[in-house]
Amino acid sequence: MSTFKIYLKSILIPVLIGGFIGIIISGSMDYNLLEKPFLSPPSILFPIVWTILYILMGVSYGILDSKSLVDSEINFIYYLQLLVNALWPIFFFTLKWRLFSFIWILLLILLVLYMIIKFYNKNKTSGLLQIPYILWLLFASYLNLFTYLLNK
Repeated sequence: MSTFKIYLKSILIPVLIGGFIGIIISGSMDYNLLEKPFLSPPSILFPIVWTILYILMGVSYGILDSKSLVDSEINFIYYLQLLVNALWPIFFFTLKWRLFSFIWILLLILLVLYMIIKFYNKNKTSGLLQIPYILWLLFASYLNLFTYLLNK
């Protein structure tokens, strides 16, 4: 497969998953109705940030794939964190399981930290491209916890 096709596929997978989840939860979004913690960004920021993060995920994975550095463990952790990531908004917005969502995002943080280490060990740039993702997840976990506490 050409390098272009590898990157295209690698970027499209997370972006399309994120877009699909956005469509699924769009009817149950109650962010603007919730009491929000200090530092909560405006709702318009979330799709922008997530699109950038999904592109970075894809580029990061594409680097490994284009250099034939992907193995079964890399695939497993990458696709598992994508699944866990995709389920969080369903739990938080659609099902309104705010406390469970906080525990779920902690699981996601652990998976992403492990993924960053694995990616970094294969290719430094690939691992470093995931730093904005983990930073955003840490911020999102703060928002999740305090949104739960303010709205229970």
